[in-house]
Amino acid sequence: MKKAGGRQRSHQCPAMNPFSSFSIKALPLLLLLLLLLHSSSALVHLRASSFSFSFLDAPARFAVPVGDRGVCGALHIADPIDACLPIGDFQLSASAESQSRSHSRFVLIERGACSFEEKVRNAQNGGFGAAIVYDNQEKSGLYSMIGDPTGIHVHAVFVSKMAGETLKRFAQGEEGECCIGSSMNETAGTVLVISFVSLVVIVSVLAAFLFARNCILLRQVAQRRPSSMNKEAVEVFPCLTFSTSFLNSKCTAETCAICLEDYKDGERLRVLPCNHEFHSACVDSWLTKWGTFCPVCKHDLSSGE
Repeated sequence: MKKAGGRQRSHQCPAMNPFSSFSIKALPLLLLLLLLLHSSSALVHLRASSFSFSFLDAPARFAVPVGDRGVCGALHIADPIDACLPIGDFQLSASAESQSRSHSRFVLIERGACSFEEKVRNAQNGGFGAAIVYDNQEKSGLYSMIGDPTGIHVHAVFVSKMAGETLKRFAQGEEGECCIGSSMNETAGTVLVISFVSLVVIVSVLAAFLFARNCILLRQVAQRRPSSMNKEAVEVFPCLTFSTSFLNSKCTAETCAICLEDYKDGERLRVLPCNHEFHSACVDSWLTKWGTFCPVCKHDLSSGE
């Protein structure tokens, strides 16, 4: 006869909890995402009566961070454009000069020829409240400008070449308005990432605890319960001789669930306490070699119930 059942699986726990493995692999990526959100999620807006533009920027690490409310001012173009020399004074009209006293001034600077720090210091010494440095090459990403923060008390951000050229073309000085503000997604994104990291850690700790607890319980059950039954205990279960007439009365099945062969008239069947019957030879071998439970309903026969 063919054996359909296999040896009962031993109750062993894998060496690594999958939830813990996932959290260990995902945590560095989540922390990197948090840093990216924190360093490159602000926006530069340039608007006037006839146009409005918005560009992503990367705040300088050595300058004063822009607050949640952002800052606005009049955008001027540096002279010289790279701001590697002291920036020249701008001649303002009387009305523009009075307006500038209550309105900050920003300066647009091209990257190159000197360090970011030198550009920002020249902008600060020229009386500007913020420096917008744009790339001089087409790049897919934005730089987070690095320098010595000592003595720096202005804002500074970095934008792409396309953004810089657009700002340069449409800058209107005191006639227009340029704003640098934190994106709404910055705070929300930071909170979201922190919350997700915390959730992953909590779920991992809880899963590890339940995993270890279940392993201990499985080992205890496996140690208390025998892996097979002795022949004398199996022979206590009643037997009957199969007849086709039983199909509509006593027997509920016409096939042995162990060897998957149909019952034939005259064959000896053994009936377990759960009322499932099998070929006597099949179920005797199962209980004395493979396990102590019914192959169909998994009822534990070693308990004597």
